Amino acid sequence: MAMSYGAVMTRSVWSCNLEAEFELIRRVIKFFPFISMDTEFPGVIFQLDPAFRQPKNNYAMMKANVDRMHLIQVGLTLSDRHGNLPTFGTSNRFIWEFNFCEFDVTRHLHASQSIALLQSQGMDFHKNQSFGANIMRFVELLMFSGLLCNNHIHWITFHGAYDFAYLVKEVYDVKYLIKFCPNLYGGLDRVSKSLGVVYGLEMS
Repeated sequence: MAMSYGAVMTRSVWSCNLEAEFELIRRVIKFFPFISMDTEFPGVIFQLDPAFRQPKNNYAMMKANVDRMHLIQVGLTLSDRHGNLPTFGTSNRFIWEFNFCEFDVTRHLHASQSIALLQSQGMDFHKNQSFGANIMRFVELLMFSGLLCNNHIHWITFHGAYDFAYLVKEVYDVKYLIKFCPNLYGGLDRVSKSLGVVYGLEMS
C-alpha cells in the first residue's frame, strides 16, 4: 500500500469533544495498530547526581517526579505498517492532541525552564485549565478504546520512560480498574480470591 501524503492535521481534544474523538479512534484502531505517543509535563524537578545513576536510583528519581506532578498533554499518532495515518475519507491525515485540566501553573510544582519552553511553543495553561479534559475520564475512555490490552497494538516512543510513567500512573490503579468489572469489589485479598490468584509457590 502506498503512503498517503495529504496535509497532517492535529485534532485538538478537550473536555467538550473527548468522547467523540475516542469514538473515532475505536472505529479505526484495527486498521492503524502502530501507536506513537508523546507527553507534555511540567519538567523534571528532582535531579540525580551522575555518580548515583544506577537503574534502581534512576527509577526512584523518575517516580518521585511523576508522583509529584501533573500530566499536561498527550499526543497520539495512529498509523499502519506502511506509515499511513487515518484520513476519515478526506484528503488530510490526522493525529491527536489530548489536553488536560489538572495542572495549575500558579500553584503546582514545575520546572520553570520547561514551562517557558511550552509557552514559547504556544501552550496556553489557562485554556487547558478551563477547557481541558478530566484525566480520569480520559483513562476510562482509554481503557475501552482498543489501545490497551490488545495484542495487535504496537507502541512507539522516543526516549519514552517518562511518557509511559505518566500514562501508567494514571491507568494501572487496580483499585480503580475493578470498578469497571462486574462482580469484583472489596479489598485486594477478596478480588484476588475471586480471580483465583495464587500468592506464592510452595517449596518442596
